[in-house]
Amino acid sequence: MLEVRDISVGYDERTVLSGVTFDLREGEIIALLGANGAGKTTLIRALNGTLPLVNGEILLTSRRISEMSRREIAGQVAVVAQENETRFPVTVLEFVLSGRYVHGGALGWETERDLEFARNALRDCDLDGFEDRLMNHLSGGERQRVVLARALAAGSMTLLLDEPTANLDLSHQAMMFRLVRKRCAECGCSAIVITHDLNLAAEFADEIVMLKAGKITAQGSPAEVLTAENIRNTFGVDVLLDRHPVSGNVRVTSVF
Repeated sequence: MLEVRDISVGYDERTVLSGVTFDLREGEIIALLGANGAGKTTLIRALNGTLPLVNGEILLTSRRISEMSRREIAGQVAVVAQENETRFPVTVLEFVLSGRYVHGGALGWETERDLEFARNALRDCDLDGFEDRLMNHLSGGERQRVVLARALAAGSMTLLLDEPTANLDLSHQAMMFRLVRKRCAECGCSAIVITHDLNLAAEFADEIVMLKAGKITAQGSPAEVLTAENIRNTFGVDVLLDRHPVSGNVRVTSVF
């Protein structure tokens, strides 16, 4: 679905990503882990076609993303960005409906199908009753859920989520990952999720890609990647590892 082949990305003369290669397969969730400044957000922007590549190529459904129009990319890839502050007075429903523009609609010309997608996404994100509220009157966590709803309403097959749980409480963090997991399982969608929570990544991701200084330091299943050595090498901290008593997945505890 998404093939990343030996890409390098830079700003001016500074290289931010170098030699990054991986595949995102149908129905799969990849967790992208790394310390601040590792290049995670830069990678998301490259995958969305908003940053040009210095080397390598990105294929989306077997087509070079560099040869696709912005509208074509937007029809297949939905992004939940890290910054989601909205300063103008648009309602929650209008904001979520804006994710449907790639299907030919526009605000004021939405179809019943567009409204159905939008309202289903709001319900899935625990936002019933929010339709008429203004985006600039919401809390940070509420806005983050609305941004996720817009991405889901778009109906895109690839989701790119940049720290989508940063402003969410524990309940809604789990809800977000369960929702993305369900969407991938039922619709064959795929997702790349940047997160700093290694335990959430262990529970919900099929694969983990670790970045340090713009290069991949480890990639594979959570059990393969979340080792004390890899975590020490990537984050510079020592951890204790055991198994979650319910799921049996690896569990990470920092050593202070």
